[in-house]
Amino acid sequence: MASLLWRMVQEAWMHNPWAVLKSTVLTAVVAALSLAFITFLYRLFLHPLSRVPGPWLAGCSSLWLAWHTFVGDECTAIWKLHEKYGSVLRVGPNDVDISDLEAVGPIYVERGGFPKTINYGMFDVDGHATLFSSLTREERLPRVRAIAPLFATAAIRKASYDEAHDKELGGVVDRFANCLKREANRSRSTGRSVNVLNLARSMALDAVSTYLFQLPYGALMESDDVPAEDAEPEQTNQMNEQHNVMSASPFVDAFVGVGAFFNMHVWLPGWDMKVMEWIDRFTGTMTTDTTDDSMKKIDEYTTRLVETAVPGSGSYMSRLLAVAEKNGAEVTGSKSFWRKQVQAECKDVCFAGTDSSGMNLAMLLWQLSRHPDVYKRLAKELADMLATDPDADATTNHYLRAVVRESLRLSWANPIRLPRAVPDKGWSFSGYLFPPGTAVGVASFQLHQDEAVFPRATAFLPDRWLQPTEQMLSSFFAFGKGGRACIGQNLGMAELHMAAARIAQSNVLDGAKPVQEHITILEWFNSRVIGEEILIRWE
Repeated sequence: MASLLWRMVQEAWMHNPWAVLKSTVLTAVVAALSLAFITFLYRLFLHPLSRVPGPWLAGCSSLWLAWHTFVGDECTAIWKLHEKYGSVLRVGPNDVDISDLEAVGPIYVERGGFPKTINYGMFDVDGHATLFSSLTREERLPRVRAIAPLFATAAIRKASYDEAHDKELGGVVDRFANCLKREANRSRSTGRSVNVLNLARSMALDAVSTYLFQLPYGALMESDDVPAEDAEPEQTNQMNEQHNVMSASPFVDAFVGVGAFFNMHVWLPGWDMKVMEWIDRFTGTMTTDTTDDSMKKIDEYTTRLVETAVPGSGSYMSRLLAVAEKNGAEVTGSKSFWRKQVQAECKDVCFAGTDSSGMNLAMLLWQLSRHPDVYKRLAKELADMLATDPDADATTNHYLRAVVRESLRLSWANPIRLPRAVPDKGWSFSGYLFPPGTAVGVASFQLHQDEAVFPRATAFLPDRWLQPTEQMLSSFFAFGKGGRACIGQNLGMAELHMAAARIAQSNVLDGAKPVQEHITILEWFNSRVIGEEILIRWE
């Protein structure tokens, strides 16, 4: 029978090939459309998530969520839909966004939380799954155990100030304050605004590299090479163009840009590099040359970190090398493989430690410049505290910590849903049964703007944290929750507390005014400030 049909097709092709081709294409199109229609009907009416409310287009196709992620309005689009449909919202055929605080425990905390979804694989570095992008607890556990002591509060506090002052966190914060003071003086004399996001990123990278790597990147030193106030305009413009952006920023921006594709489930070899090329093509926020130069510099820096790591020194690299050498020898027997793995981890730290902490610090500066009353009160609180006890630790001041926490609540460094995969036994919540593999998650954007928990949620009100409710503390989601929360959150908080104290004590923000009334972001996994500038001007 099959041979007869084939013979008939051959004869038809010989007599009228164009008609056969048209018929074949038409049949394929009809079949594809029919399959798509049947798939849409199944997803809307028969799928296990069909009872979960949400826009019908999101239930039909993952393109709805992918599009809103790509254009950078995922959070605001989902926020409006929660107001319409309720706290449990279907945002894709297999994706659910939940704005209910009660979901945080089972998804992220209890029994270690649900595993990460495959989306996180887009943040692999040079083909290696990092501590952040690893999907399961088991594959990252040996590395976590090795470096966890570095992120303990006691260890960070010890490294804040010691005899090697310039080589520890305190020295980095002081250099940042000095750079900011110099820029403030220049702003007063020239009328130019200062991009505090660039300076904050510089401090964040120097802080994380000084503490974890024991070899500072030197980002703050790059800002030292600036034009003199009496320089010729041509020289000033040339130097401003050369030094306006910290050298690691294009590298960081490239990784931030991957977030635009976070909800596009395409997994191809070399996809990460293609994503970076597409970001450049679609947004024009970076050039190939600057990105390549920045990537090269980070690659050279992290190569040096791994090659010069001293066994037993306690550095981030030496701890991971000890683990990777054992596991690498067992798995691959390749020394170069596990060294590349450790280098990938170092690059990941350079990205995450620069982007999120830099954004949080820049937003803190912006908020304090917008609210001089808060800044003056903070300075007075610290002055009174130290007048009473000169040896007191300014970073423990209650009002300072309230200011930092409120700034973090409104910073939106990582605003979108943090998706997790429902485990094999499924999960029941709020009257819905979610089958295994369903991507569920909660977003800080939703929790931090809950008016029932944070009255006047969009207002910057540090006083609310002086006597926080249990709900407020539970809803604070700036670093995530549970075993897969940001491993560097203690370090990030220490940087912010130290910087806030130093800024208030130095009076560096006296006369500072924000240039932008609002900071507009692209709502990606790591948010991107549109224009890459948070500007302050001194009067």
